[in-house]
Amino acid sequence: SGAMHYQLLRSGTAAAVASRRVRNILGSLLGRDGWMWRSHEVKLVIILSFFAGDTVTIGEISYKLKTPQNPELVPLKYLPDSVPQTVAQHLRWIMQKDILGQDVFLIGPPGPLRRSIAMQYLELTKREVEYVALSRDTTETDLKQRREIRSGTAFYLDQCAVRAATQGRVLVLEGLEKAERNVLPVLNNLLENREMQLEDGRFLMSAERYDKLLQEHTKEELDSWKIVRVSEDFRVIALGLPVPKYKGNPLDPPLRSRFQARDIYYLPFKDQLELLYTAGPNVAAERVSQLVSLATTLCSQESSNLGLPDFPVDNLVAALHVLNTFPTLSSQQLVQRLYPYKSILGKDGHTAVESVLSVRAVELDGLSVASFDLKVLSVCTSSEHEGHADVRVQTADKEITFQVPAGSKELRPPNSSPTFINTPSHSQLLAEMMQSHMVKDLCLIGAKGCGKSVIAREFAEMLGYSMEPVMLYQDMTARDLLQQRYTLPNGDTAWRASPLVTAAMEGKLLILDGIHRVNLGTLAVLSRLLHDRELDLYDGTRLLRWDRYQTLKEQLQFSDQQLQERSIFPIHPSFRVLALAEPPVVGASSSSGSSRGQQQWLGPELLTMFLYHTVAPLAKAEEMGLIQGLAPNVPEEAAEQLLQLTHGLRQTNDPTAQSLASSLSTRQLLRICRRLSQYPEESIAHAVNKACLSRFLPSLARASLEKALTNCSVQDPPDPAEQTRDHNVVQDGVLTIGKVSAPIYNPNQKMKVPDVLFYDNPQHMMVMEDMLKDFLLGEHLLLVGNQGVGKNKIVDRFLHLLNRPREYLQLHRDTTVQTLTLQPSVRDGIITYEDSPLVKAVKHGHILVIDEADKAPTNVTCILKTLVESGEMILADGRRIISATGRPNIIGMHPDFRMLVLANRPGFPFLGNDFFGALGDIFSCHAVDNPKPQAELAMLKQYGPDVPEATLQKLVAAFGELRSMADQGTITYPYSTREVVNIVKHLQKFPNEGLANVVRNVFDFDSYNKDTREVLIEALHKHGIPIGAKPTSVNLAKELPLPDVRMTGYWALNQGGNARRKLLCPTETHTIDVKGPAFLRVQSYPCHRQESRALSFTEEKAHWQIPMNEVNIICDVVSSDDTLYVAMCNPVALYSMKERGENIQCMELYDVFPRTISGVWQPFVTVAPLGSPLDGQVVLHEEQSNTVLHLDMVTGAVRRLMLSPDSDQTPSRPSNWWSSKEQQVRGFSVCREKCGSLVLDVLEGRVHSISLPINLKSVFLVAEDRWLLLESNTNKKFLLTKPMHMAAEDSEVCQLHSISEDPVSAGHGAGSAEASVPQMLSNEQLPNENLSAALDQKIVSPNRVLADTSCFAQIIVGFPDLMSPNEVYTFKRPVDLSAIKGGESGSHAFFRGALRSDTAKRENCVSLLSANQVVRAIPPTKVPLRDIYPKDVTPPMAAAYLEVTDLTSKKLKYIPVPRSMTVSPYTSWLSKVSDCDVLVAALGSGSVVTVDMGGYVRQWETGLDTLQRSLMEWRNMIGTEDGRPIQITIQRDSGMNVSAPKHGKMDPSNAPHVGGNQWAGGTGGRDTAGLGGKGGPYRLDAGHKVHQVSQAEKDAVPEEVRRAAREMAEKAFKERLKEIGMSEYDASTYERFSSAVRRQVQSLRIILDSLQAKGKERQWLKNQAMGELDDSKIIDGLTGEKTIYKRRGELDPELGSPQQKPKRLRVLADLSGSMYRFNGVDGRLERSMEAVCMVMEALESYEHKFKYDIVGHSGDGYDIELVSADKMPKNDKQRLKVLKTMHAHAQFCMSGDYTLEATDASIKELAREEADEHFVVVLSDANLERYGIRPERFAQVLTSDPQVNAFAIFIGSLGDQAERLQRTLPAGRSFVAMDTKQIPQILQQIFTSTMLSSA
Repeated sequence: SGAMHYQLLRSGTAAAVASRRVRNILGSLLGRDGWMWRSHEVKLVIILSFFAGDTVTIGEISYKLKTPQNPELVPLKYLPDSVPQTVAQHLRWIMQKDILGQDVFLIGPPGPLRRSIAMQYLELTKREVEYVALSRDTTETDLKQRREIRSGTAFYLDQCAVRAATQGRVLVLEGLEKAERNVLPVLNNLLENREMQLEDGRFLMSAERYDKLLQEHTKEELDSWKIVRVSEDFRVIALGLPVPKYKGNPLDPPLRSRFQARDIYYLPFKDQLELLYTAGPNVAAERVSQLVSLATTLCSQESSNLGLPDFPVDNLVAALHVLNTFPTLSSQQLVQRLYPYKSILGKDGHTAVESVLSVRAVELDGLSVASFDLKVLSVCTSSEHEGHADVRVQTADKEITFQVPAGSKELRPPNSSPTFINTPSHSQLLAEMMQSHMVKDLCLIGAKGCGKSVIAREFAEMLGYSMEPVMLYQDMTARDLLQQRYTLPNGDTAWRASPLVTAAMEGKLLILDGIHRVNLGTLAVLSRLLHDRELDLYDGTRLLRWDRYQTLKEQLQFSDQQLQERSIFPIHPSFRVLALAEPPVVGASSSSGSSRGQQQWLGPELLTMFLYHTVAPLAKAEEMGLIQGLAPNVPEEAAEQLLQLTHGLRQTNDPTAQSLASSLSTRQLLRICRRLSQYPEESIAHAVNKACLSRFLPSLARASLEKALTNCSVQDPPDPAEQTRDHNVVQDGVLTIGKVSAPIYNPNQKMKVPDVLFYDNPQHMMVMEDMLKDFLLGEHLLLVGNQGVGKNKIVDRFLHLLNRPREYLQLHRDTTVQTLTLQPSVRDGIITYEDSPLVKAVKHGHILVIDEADKAPTNVTCILKTLVESGEMILADGRRIISATGRPNIIGMHPDFRMLVLANRPGFPFLGNDFFGALGDIFSCHAVDNPKPQAELAMLKQYGPDVPEATLQKLVAAFGELRSMADQGTITYPYSTREVVNIVKHLQKFPNEGLANVVRNVFDFDSYNKDTREVLIEALHKHGIPIGAKPTSVNLAKELPLPDVRMTGYWALNQGGNARRKLLCPTETHTIDVKGPAFLRVQSYPCHRQESRALSFTEEKAHWQIPMNEVNIICDVVSSDDTLYVAMCNPVALYSMKERGENIQCMELYDVFPRTISGVWQPFVTVAPLGSPLDGQVVLHEEQSNTVLHLDMVTGAVRRLMLSPDSDQTPSRPSNWWSSKEQQVRGFSVCREKCGSLVLDVLEGRVHSISLPINLKSVFLVAEDRWLLLESNTNKKFLLTKPMHMAAEDSEVCQLHSISEDPVSAGHGAGSAEASVPQMLSNEQLPNENLSAALDQKIVSPNRVLADTSCFAQIIVGFPDLMSPNEVYTFKRPVDLSAIKGGESGSHAFFRGALRSDTAKRENCVSLLSANQVVRAIPPTKVPLRDIYPKDVTPPMAAAYLEVTDLTSKKLKYIPVPRSMTVSPYTSWLSKVSDCDVLVAALGSGSVVTVDMGGYVRQWETGLDTLQRSLMEWRNMIGTEDGRPIQITIQRDSGMNVSAPKHGKMDPSNAPHVGGNQWAGGTGGRDTAGLGGKGGPYRLDAGHKVHQVSQAEKDAVPEEVRRAAREMAEKAFKERLKEIGMSEYDASTYERFSSAVRRQVQSLRIILDSLQAKGKERQWLKNQAMGELDDSKIIDGLTGEKTIYKRRGELDPELGSPQQKPKRLRVLADLSGSMYRFNGVDGRLERSMEAVCMVMEALESYEHKFKYDIVGHSGDGYDIELVSADKMPKNDKQRLKVLKTMHAHAQFCMSGDYTLEATDASIKELAREEADEHFVVVLSDANLERYGIRPERFAQVLTSDPQVNAFAIFIGSLGDQAERLQRTLPAGRSFVAMDTKQIPQILQQIFTSTMLSSA
């Protein structure tokens, strides 16, 4: 039926019908002349009548033939048997122009049609052809004349244009749009007037003028004038693409005007059909017409408006050949091969193409079962066709055998290679490749590391091809592809064919690796080779298709020898090209991408060159099989987890996950598995992190990787750093690092083995152990890290240990491929090549260390790929490196050769190229990081053994903090170990220079950037490095003398017979009832401990803030050893922190004590920490409800202790105080009730209740078993003792002794009636030497220190152990504290409301026994301020003063405690706690802690000795600037000999003298006494300054100058405000928001700037007439060319390449009512306003790069416009307006939540806009659940459009709601800001890690 149909179509009617149908489909194309053939019904007939007068007639036009001079140059076998009508029309037109003598330009879409029409015409008219494929590397020498050197002299060789002109040939110029501008005008005059001046002095002249001259002169004369005749048969046929539509340079108008143009569009429908019917006779006619109509649709105007590239119509013929053999092949698959739209187009493109496909009735079988069982069964050498192979392929229902070209080697049956594991999809792919290979060259598209090269190799081996891999790189020129120049040994220049040409002649399989990298203009050179199998080379050689060559031989009767003399060679019939490429990046504009090598490279031109096959990523099962095949003993489970992770990442449509997946390519997975099979105990997480270099990923990508890892339950095992690492050991020639050992190498070049100073540290040992594992597996290594982390050291040390010689290459911006491989140079006119270190290393098997690999352009470093992958590389001098040796001109790769590459991490601030992105895949990557603090400290100790440890610790801590800031992006420069080491080296050598000065060596770089400087100084100060402090700034409190100590009385213990005084108290014992435990959450907050002595030295050592709520009230502070416990009572909570700890633990007890309305019930809590066996546990007593709890801060267990045996514990008998102020020994605490005492023994779990006969006021613990009791009315003191071991059975009796206090003598005025109330009593004794010092007498005795309001301190000697009367020594106060009325002045009155209802509960008095001090906190009103501060100084606003009574030095100090930042509003409640705003506790030996009411903790150092020691250290850190001016002395013999020294005359006026040798006391004369004089007898200083301005003077800029500067600034500021019409009030409001984000704005702008700079980076422009010598043009230089230089210049974007569009950003701010409502709690609205402010400020003046708008969403709707994309706010006033709008809206809007709708709408809206990239950032407070929105639904919306990157920032809401939300949302896309301060920071992170990574 097919034939029948065919006949029908040829008859008129059917054709008319068909054409009508087509015409309706393609209405748009009606205007093209292609469709006009119905109107000329003239059939053109071509009549060749060779014998009658030799003419060719087309239609009515005839042309007279001439016999060609060089018949071998006439094109052959281009004319088909029957010429289609349209083609005949074109030929007729060309003939007309030819007869007119005009030059023609054939313009039309890409493809071979234009060239073949030109060639057909030339074949018809028997004209010789000069063919040039123009490329961007073509220069005028390639067109006119090129110099060559023969036997030492340079002479000119005519090139194509000149040859054609003189010999009368036709010059065919193909690809005019590829040539660089200003090259082609060389031809202008030749085209117009047929004239041209040549370099060698000849002049080409048109035929008419020449003939005229010839009538008057002889030919010899004209020759002597060097005039040459241009043949009248010379014509130019130019072939080009229309440029605005396609890429390239537009035609130069003067050039364009010299051509006649003809549009050669694709063949019209009918002709196309006829062509195809002949190509595929067994194919149903209707399928053919479907395909054609599909092709025509995809070439129409509409489809190109959609951005679809043209369909390669010319390849339909090839496709039909395939269909002819495989009639069952589905059209869909065929179309995919011709037009791989899945790879080239985005989502819109897919749908467009697919809709066309379905309209055209091409059946869309996705991958139906039928298509998935192609399989190559066997390949054997074909018997009938020589050079072919028979391939048997299994299709759905039958086997088909067909012939394909085959190579010359042995064929290898499929699936027999050990290194190729077959998988179903790959065998399918190979079978499809076989089909395409039958007809055309192929291209494999696949991501990096997915096995393209392996499949290519397998394909080649199956067909017996030898492969010729050619690695393409970006700056590759056409010459590198085809022929390169070299010199013969005698100095003559010659051309060497490139591997590509030899492959064509020998019939190899040419593998073009990386056609996506090469510039299109360069690849165009190959189009003729790929389409027609013909090639013209630079030296005039022509390669012809095999059959054309054979025909030529027969027609001309030449032998091969003769043809070769005429330099014509055949292309081997089985030569094929297989191109490999990475998939095009959809939607990337080529200009921005070219730097990153990612671009939409697959354009219409390339589509015509190949048939495309995509290498799909493997399915999971296949990949598993592959891994087990190639890494046989890999642990099963590990491989399973790896694949689950990888496939999880590959399937998401999230760009970050995609990029991660790309670094986990199949190749990387195999590498990981090989390693796991060798070292099965390694963790997978480690391997994955290594492969992705997760340490250096942007924070977002890192988060999503971690999330993916946890989803696949891949856990990182605990860090092995805890186990001690064996250092490296070398024994018996074997090196062992950690658990890995390797034999030591025995090199023959010892001097190349590096030797380096290296201090071992565990972290670097781990890296080296890791490196050794990979090294033993035969991998090449890549080390990536920040600067200065020791990459070079590690590598050198590694090679030193292995004893391997190394070659070293440092790369930089100007590294070229030549410098990497061979460096050409000229000696005596002959070019010689020096081997680069790379070649040497390959030859000798050394290790090549490539440093700073990221500084070189990636296109240069790409050439390392073939070297690493296949061990092959072609060098410039024609040699090649191969892994196997044997042939001449071959460098065998030595088996020991290895590459170690070092690179900085990608991204800002290392503006290198992304080496890891381009080539990370083929190396085994190791991230090198700064050592961990311990390791770093150990290492620094080795560098600076004499530097004090404290200094080193400070350095390590400060730098640790700076590094984490750099990771978060707060600062841009990553400070590294190298910097710390340099500081330590300096300190080691110059120990008295202060640390504060030396760190400036590193930080002065940042001294001009205000914001960075502030961040740095803050960080350094926080860790106590006093940068910026002067040695004089020591502000210690003034010392006042103490009154003398007096003995004021005795305490007698009455034990006598008087039974009234000695009371026995009965005791009952119960077990404690324990309820619980309940477990509460112990939250841990980071403790931002700041060292206080940064700028000046004071008693305050450090301070930090407790993370508490503002309304909370602190009611007790106690310490135990070095732990501090702080209790709060509104709500009740307990915080604990270690003195130097990183964290603060917090246990909230709301659930135990529900928070109540203030005023009704005010809980009051007391805490007692328990002693040694029960560390970290606390007993807590709440007074009002009389609850006793036992808390364990470690586990969070809370137990309630029921003390009363009678369970009716009613608050009617509240106990109101706990003995807790002292250290509890063995876990006892005492609690007292109205008439009895309870002793709690927590350790044994009992409670003893003791009945007492007195009413208690307070209890003091004196020793482990004794208490001092106070009776409540009379203040009488009693001592209660208890037997040491109270057993449960014998309820023994406690003894109560009353104490009588007797004054020394009654005559003292102070009557004994006045009994004091102690505020504090120590429970340990003063050490003896302190006691002696205090009392000024040598004394050894038990003692206690007591303090009350009337004295500074009392020492009771002998108490409580000696029974004799105890002496009381008192330091009495001038006025009793309780007598001073608090003058409620100023702020206190305001806070307190003067509500002193009853006395405060806390006494705030502690004793430091080891320091011999009593410290108490007293309110400022009770301090003798007049004594401390001079009259004219206003005392500071202080919360309280610490009164330090030092008993050793008999001094008294008052230290002011700064006011707290915030104060709880419950003032009356506060005043019950303490009479000043702070609470005090002792901490450690010589220091005290105060906690003020705002929760600010300050640690004070009061002990004198410790204070002195610290001051010394501090002064050392600042360094001793002894104030003496620095003098420079030079010791030299000054020639004038020194006569006898003399004193010189004393100048009566004592004027300063400099020099001379007469006056004494000059400053540096000779022979004369004076400072620094030479040879003078002694030094004499007459008191002059040694001419130098002192430091202080320099620093003190005169006040009036400073004032003027200030006024100027103010005036300018006001002017600016006036200009934008902003009031000062507004300005300050705006400033509030702006200053909060100033740092983020600054760092964002720095990054934007540097990216802009990077984008503007200049490129090398080649072929310049000045600049630096271009190595690749060195021979051209020898021959005397001019344009052999290259220079840096701005590269103009290629015309026709899409414009770079700005990135599009939208910020969606939440303006709902809840934002306003909760703003008071956490400031969320203000933070959002700050974030918006940050966006507006950071992007100001980058409008061309970023278009942003800001939209609000609230209950009123989801499109409240704040900033529109076309009107971005320009100044502060407009920005403030936006912020005000936000605030006002949130205040007045409806409630409701439109987060979801807003996000959805924005994503859809942005996706419709044209932009480089799209971003949406959503700010929302996450109460989605309240409105019934499912998080999964939100996650779906966020990732709904792959083109739009959407991010959500949730403002932490109640409980863990936000965290739960984050778990369900995609990683790296959602952030939870628990603290609203993080919002701007998060926004900054999003910016830096996504938008800016690719700007």
